[in-house]
Amino acid sequence: MMRAQFVPERTHRRSADIMLICLIILLAGMGLGILFSASYHRASSVFKNPYYFIYRQCIWAVLGALGACALSRVSLSFLDAMTSPVVAIAFLLMFLCFVPGLAPQIMGARRWIVLFGYSLQPSEFAKVALVLYLARMLHKKQERLGDFVNTFLPLVCVVGGFGVLTFAQNDFSTAVFILFLGLCFFFVAGTRLLYVGGLALLAAAGGVGLLVTKGHRLQRVMSFLNPGQDPAGADYQVLAAKAALLKGGLWGTGIGQGTRKLGGLPEAHSDFIFAVVAEEIGFLGVAAVLALFILFAYKGYAIARGCGENRYGFYLAFGITTCIFAQALMNMAVVADLVPATGITLPFFSSGGSSLFASFLLCGILVNLSRTGRGMEGAGKWQT
Repeated sequence: MMRAQFVPERTHRRSADIMLICLIILLAGMGLGILFSASYHRASSVFKNPYYFIYRQCIWAVLGALGACALSRVSLSFLDAMTSPVVAIAFLLMFLCFVPGLAPQIMGARRWIVLFGYSLQPSEFAKVALVLYLARMLHKKQERLGDFVNTFLPLVCVVGGFGVLTFAQNDFSTAVFILFLGLCFFFVAGTRLLYVGGLALLAAAGGVGLLVTKGHRLQRVMSFLNPGQDPAGADYQVLAAKAALLKGGLWGTGIGQGTRKLGGLPEAHSDFIFAVVAEEIGFLGVAAVLALFILFAYKGYAIARGCGENRYGFYLAFGITTCIFAQALMNMAVVADLVPATGITLPFFSSGGSSLFASFLLCGILVNLSRTGRGMEGAGKWQT
């Protein structure tokens, strides 16, 4: 009897995309600088240490950079083989958020696991796991995407599982983003429009229904539709963010010279850090940050196209780029009052080690694909 043997793919290695690496370094470096400016007042007043947030963010940045370097060098066969364990671990972490004592309830939500004074947000790692999983399964079942029961439905169950667990943690915005990411994968894979459209309508109907289950969600939507009606309540954050946008003008007040972060802008170091960018480095700074993310998207989608017949690499590059770029656009749109307020963070900028670490891991895989994506016929295969 012959034993099964895993045969790794043939790769055509090239140099890594230097421009992509520079973009990642610029985003991370600018993000750390803006975060320190946005967080030092809150860190001083709450934790009596102006370096509290930036110190923790730097630790995660170093760990993320090391993880990105490692993932930029591994074979795609390794990523393919590790997908199932990664998904299992991600689901386990999501369930741990419901363990009393391990995941304290903060502001009505159980989104974080707290150990030894450090917090971990499993939903950020769920995004990484979902990108890996959908890339692998859509590549594996490329010829059977029309099979609703055996292909489409199981994939929807995994996407929905992550979405439901995230929503149960009282993180409606991230749950919606996870479903959005899944829909993007299904659409670009060429899944039947009937399936994708039906899922989108079902998700939209469910989202509208869930909006009315919590008063604060409905208030955010009503405030977006009728701005200025509740300036001291639901409108407060968005109005403060818009004021910061206007105050910055063309050049901004200067790094560290903004005043809105001193108490006039809630979550200035997190969800609304883009308003600090606008106030302190002005329209030119806003344009520079937006340009960096657009260039990142351009390089990412170009890498996806460059994968040629390697559909696994294509799906990975597409998913990673969409995950980071779409999240950045959503955060900026909230600050500019173009969409209702959400809890979506700005990648590389907002305070949150889990988000930064996950973004670095995704970028490491994208750098890997810039080197090895083209010319691969698959992520490896089993032979007997």
